[in-house]
Amino acid sequence: MPKVALYNQSGSQVGDVELNDAVFGIEPNTHVLHDAVVMQQASLRQGTHAVKNRSKVSGGGRKPWRQKGTGRARQGSIRSPQWVGGGTVFGPTPRSYSYKLPKKVRRLALKSAYSSKIKEDNLVVLDSLAFDAPKTKEVVNLLSALNVNEKALIVTAGNDEVVARSANNLQNVKALTVSEVNVIDLLTHDKLILTKEAADKVGEVLA
Repeated sequence: MPKVALYNQSGSQVGDVELNDAVFGIEPNTHVLHDAVVMQQASLRQGTHAVKNRSKVSGGGRKPWRQKGTGRARQGSIRSPQWVGGGTVFGPTPRSYSYKLPKKVRRLALKSAYSSKIKEDNLVVLDSLAFDAPKTKEVVNLLSALNVNEKALIVTAGNDEVVARSANNLQNVKALTVSEVNVIDLLTHDKLILTKEAADKVGEVLA
């Protein structure tokens, strides 16, 4: 089992903690991580692109000239695709780009992301995390005590509104609960700060 240092909010080491080997001790699967990131990014696309086909452009209600006898090619409407101002053929239409990977693949991606933080020595575990009031300064002091200068992701076991509001105003800090954690946030934030309770919960849920 991977063993990491356990810190308090003052930045002092108060012991060690063993993490679940099935979640934090696997070899990260880069292919699955890539698939999970692409899936998430696809679901974020709005898909509101659209063009006007010949049924949506205005005009062209009557035949421009008779069928035979003019020496010109037959035409049924001045809004056919070959005409200037005509409808677009095979253009994009509104659609959803979202899709789902199998459940086991999504779980493996999360485990790979957690394990990569251990391998890169970018995981910090706190014995507890509690603020008296929602103040940005509390999070700034916490990061300073832990000597964290990079983008940081703070993960708590349950919904903690005080912690979430305290981190809201910091551009490089994000606070989530265990159930909200996703692969993109784990990979795009350099440091992962977990409470011990959250680390135990992650081990139980994903193992």
